[in-house]
Amino acid sequence: MTLIAGVGGAVGSILVAFVGAALLSLVLTPLVRRVVLRYKVVDRPDARRVNLVPVPRSGGLAVSAAFLLMATAFLLVNGALGLVPVPSTFKPTGAIALLLGGALAAALGAVDDWFDLRARWQLVGQLALAVAAVALGIVIGFINNPFAGGVIRFEGPFAAGFAIFWIIGMMNSINWIDGLDGLSSGVAFIAAVTLGLISLTTQVGQPLIAVLCFALAGSLLGFLRWNFHPATIFAGTSGVQFVGYTLAVLSVLGTAKVAVALLVLGVPIIDTFWIIVRRVSEGRSPFTPDRSHIHHRLLDLGLSHRQTVLVIYGICVALAVLALVLTGATQLYAFLGVFVASGLVLFLPTRGGFRRPDELEAESYEPDEQHEPDERHLTSAAAVPVMADPPSVASARSVHRPPTVAPPSAVVPPTAAPVLAGRAPSPTDPDPPEPRHEAV
Repeated sequence: MTLIAGVGGAVGSILVAFVGAALLSLVLTPLVRRVVLRYKVVDRPDARRVNLVPVPRSGGLAVSAAFLLMATAFLLVNGALGLVPVPSTFKPTGAIALLLGGALAAALGAVDDWFDLRARWQLVGQLALAVAAVALGIVIGFINNPFAGGVIRFEGPFAAGFAIFWIIGMMNSINWIDGLDGLSSGVAFIAAVTLGLISLTTQVGQPLIAVLCFALAGSLLGFLRWNFHPATIFAGTSGVQFVGYTLAVLSVLGTAKVAVALLVLGVPIIDTFWIIVRRVSEGRSPFTPDRSHIHHRLLDLGLSHRQTVLVIYGICVALAVLALVLTGATQLYAFLGVFVASGLVLFLPTRGGFRRPDELEAESYEPDEQHEPDERHLTSAAAVPVMADPPSVASARSVHRPPTVAPPSAVVPPTAAPVLAGRAPSPTDPDPPEPRHEAV
């Protein structure tokens, strides 16, 4: 990996964009949290979610606002002062696709956070976003040939179709990995940093794209302060839609960096592929919810919530290093290795149910003192509709929570049930019987 000659001149812009976006996200996230709590936009506990108390969602609005503000400001200042060179392939329509498309992706995701749209309508929105991006010039005209050198060129409808598939696939891959606190945000952070670094190499040579990538990384880092385990807010569909769309466009802007993005985001992309294969092979819809994602398998193997997230972070960092140091066919071989390994993890039998029940305790989540329980929060888990997996479901936190049946001595009188329903377990509560590990 060789850096471009003028990389020193871009470092200052990168630092300003990164730190500025991080501070904006850090400050905006608590503000967004207060708003969504006021309107009760929360993830309520059910059989497929990690949280046992309502946790606010739509945190992705803070991420998107931080990035869009910083990116827009930098593009305007750079246009006036020429801080970093603008690639000849970077057109104004590309900037519109990145900024306006990102804002629309976050807005459509926020609508789902508030109204729980059906998966089909979310897919329609994703398709509309991808088509609009292609109309504004976001197409994949070529990729590097991993075997014979040179490039493989795509023309006309195939180039446009490839870009549409890439954008929709990226949005859903980020969404499907959003199953644990801080998981999708951290994976996206690693991907944004990697795309930024590769943009500073002689292989790509686009410092402007690097600044935009680091602005996205900064907005994700500021959000992770609130989203890492135990999370006080979830990204929601607004977050996964925005992050997936923005990463997809940044990997295409200027010179296509699809191979790098494919490798560094190998975990969510391959997880998405194997999940679809598994469900279809079992005669089920690809959107059928279950606990077969890679993070569920790692949890079933005995890792804790935080350990599972950190292991996946480590895998993504290793893939990022490979993406930076490998070229051509070696990148493809690395991707295939992860492909096979992920398939083994997802298909090999595991020990079954949760072995670390403490990771699901409500005490691991910070209660909100200003957010008193109401009838919406006291609704039993059985009454909460379970959304299907993507195309993009808001933070599908699919973790099995075995049913707990209170012993006869602990039966609550009918008059006391409304008071106790939905509260977190207390240390003084009677011990439940041994949980039964049932398939969800």
